[in-house]
Amino acid sequence: MHSPAAWPRFAVAALDRSLSTELQQKIDRKTKPTGALGRLEDLALQLGLIQRRLDPAIRHPHVLVCAGDHGAAKAGVSAYPQDVTWQMVENFLAGGAAINALAGLAGMQLVVADAGVAHEFGARDGLRNLKVGAGGTANYLDGAAMSEAECALALSRGADLAREIGASGCNVLAFGEMGIGNTASASLLTHCITGLPLADCVGRGTGLDDAGLARKQALLAQALAKWQERPSAGGATGEDAYRILARFGGFEIAMLAGAMLAAAEAGMVLLIDGFIVTAALLVAASMAPNIRDYCVFAHCSNEAGHRRQLDWLGARPLLDLGLRLGEGTGAALALPLLRAACAFLNEMASFESAGVSDKA
Repeated sequence: MHSPAAWPRFAVAALDRSLSTELQQKIDRKTKPTGALGRLEDLALQLGLIQRRLDPAIRHPHVLVCAGDHGAAKAGVSAYPQDVTWQMVENFLAGGAAINALAGLAGMQLVVADAGVAHEFGARDGLRNLKVGAGGTANYLDGAAMSEAECALALSRGADLAREIGASGCNVLAFGEMGIGNTASASLLTHCITGLPLADCVGRGTGLDDAGLARKQALLAQALAKWQERPSAGGATGEDAYRILARFGGFEIAMLAGAMLAAAEAGMVLLIDGFIVTAALLVAASMAPNIRDYCVFAHCSNEAGHRRQLDWLGARPLLDLGLRLGEGTGAALALPLLRAACAFLNEMASFESAGVSDKA
């Protein structure tokens, strides 16, 4: 018997749409044909509604990268050895990763959190030690990846970190991840929450060849076959989502889900990256469906399953650049579009102020 009280609870309010008409009128009266700025106009409206302002602004944007190891990684679900997780965290701290370069270019502050990497970093500048399990998750091929208590702790620590970031003045929080084996975990989460066929959710991850992909698919099917408490396909409830996350998730994925929920509670804009981050959002959206309205989907990645996640959520990504790196890189590339949406809404003249004739 599962006790609902054991899980952290989040109250994500429905988006206040009282400014919709006024915002839309402001957008339409700019010196341009109606709709001529395309998706930027939709984005400006969404940002204004989330921030409850006619003059939305991007303030102190952050990208939160959570890192964790997966017990199933050693079974062959990834092309890379597990040590790459901690080595890449070191790369983040040294400033040498793609997300360092792209976050810097976008004017975003990078926060790196150790959710459960199988490595001891010690006290390090730039690293938040929020480790839930020192050795990473257990192997979901044998049983649950984490206990319900561990899962709840990861959610809560992610939520607390997002609240702390928000208290610093940040109103746009982007999400990224690092964890060898986490595309496999994300595939299982996606399949169990959406009911999409498992084969449609499994991709090559960090670069599996055909034989490696077939092995990955077989291992994930084996993991599903061993799970006796599996909910009915499609339509996972909030309670189901907690248990799906504990069974197949990673500490970093759970931490991201908690951070998303707390950020939406606080009225922040959530900038969603690729496949693994969207899997965390699927979990969060099952727990609090209103979170979807606070999300801007940065891009569609090349990882098999991401477009299907987006379609299932009814989401339109801003970019499609063939990315499949993770780390929050797609989110960092999309942030300038959020700045552009605010800029035209706040700085562009109206027909009236510019003395420009409207269409006849």
